[in-house]
Amino acid sequence: MTRPRITLKLATSLDGKIALANGKSKWITSDASRERGRELRAQHDAIAIGSNTAIMDDPRLTARIKGAKDPIRIIYDSRLRLSETSKLAQSANETPVWIFTRSCSETRCKQLKKLEIRVFQISHADGLDLNESLEVMSKHAVSSLLIEGGGTLAGAFLKTGLVDQIHWFRAPVIIGGDGRNCIGDMNFQALDNLPRYARSSHMMIEQDSYDILERVE
Repeated sequence: MTRPRITLKLATSLDGKIALANGKSKWITSDASRERGRELRAQHDAIAIGSNTAIMDDPRLTARIKGAKDPIRIIYDSRLRLSETSKLAQSANETPVWIFTRSCSETRCKQLKKLEIRVFQISHADGLDLNESLEVMSKHAVSSLLIEGGGTLAGAFLKTGLVDQIHWFRAPVIIGGDGRNCIGDMNFQALDNLPRYARSSHMMIEQDSYDILERVE
């Protein structure tokens, strides 16, 4: 089965940080860069984040562009921590919300179903099986997926070689080593194993640098 084409969007400081040590991240990049990010959402069938991003940022993940279709909103949430009062949960009856998780009790599944949230149970020895989740998406006609946060999810997709394209917005600021990384640990032991990308486009959006990179086979 053909998997969805996967794009990773990063919005960081020059040193690759997405937030201060205390979690504050609004806003690192410019209004214009964030507008371009919303356009990316509208260009994809689905958008995905990890559970930490869902809990800490409480995003809606909609495009907020007049006339544009919002993507299916997906949360990788192995412990099923998404709050029923979150913006995602409360708007699931307007724009679809899917959760990929390890397990879901009958009571918890009923609660989420009432909110019109779809729960898919997948598992792997080290966490959630990304390839299995992509198979689910393909079966439901999702042909393009935007990964928007956070670092752990980005690292997992990169390490497994699933990211086809990266859109990287970088603001001209330095956060420092105590900031939160845009990409989590990947534990590579050899340089030959690193995922490699070639820059296909570079431009400036106000003071931000904006690069598009394509995966090198």
